[in-house]
Amino acid sequence: MLQVVTSQTKDRHSAMLDEAFQLRHRVFVEEKGWSDLQRADRRETDRFDDEYAVHMLYIEHGRVIGYQRMLPTKRPHLLSEVMPELCEGLRPAGPNIWEWTRYCVEHAHRERGRMLSPVANALLSGIVEWGLDTGVDTIVIEMNPLWLLRLVQFHFRVTPLGVPHMINGEETVAVTAKFDERTLDRLRETRAVSSEVVAASALRDPRPNSRPGR
Repeated sequence: MLQVVTSQTKDRHSAMLDEAFQLRHRVFVEEKGWSDLQRADRRETDRFDDEYAVHMLYIEHGRVIGYQRMLPTKRPHLLSEVMPELCEGLRPAGPNIWEWTRYCVEHAHRERGRMLSPVANALLSGIVEWGLDTGVDTIVIEMNPLWLLRLVQFHFRVTPLGVPHMINGEETVAVTAKFDERTLDRLRETRAVSSEVVAASALRDPRPNSRPGR
């Protein structure tokens, strides 16, 4: 199950959100070595974990084993504030365009080889389900270029925003990836299931383009 957590619902899911921040610390600080993010409480958070962020937690047997965060591009986000050099032209922004960040999966549930793991598939499917429900049809991603072909295979329409740069020791490129119902159909076909991954209650929460607190 993929639980979507917004500023309106974070108090309801505070324990699981805390577990997600611990997963982020294990992946980005302890595995990837992003030492500038290290914290004594072993919870990786940053200034973008504010009231505008949308957190998506993949939960299995009561544990958070996958996570991703969506940020509105009409507000400060990673591409605009941290990695602007990745975009060589006009930076994409709009209510239908959100940035996909902090994607991570618990080590035991990652893919082995070229196939996308079930958890990774569910996280990607969750973005598309959530987007189709809320008027979002494009995501901005800063990623390893090796992901380009994988996204195209899942029927995302991918456009690079510039050439790759080395960031934190890893080659990184910024892209936009547009999606529609065909993308969701392809992800479900690969997963061999037709059911939704996002918890039904999450899609009844306020639309992401509204002001927090309203």
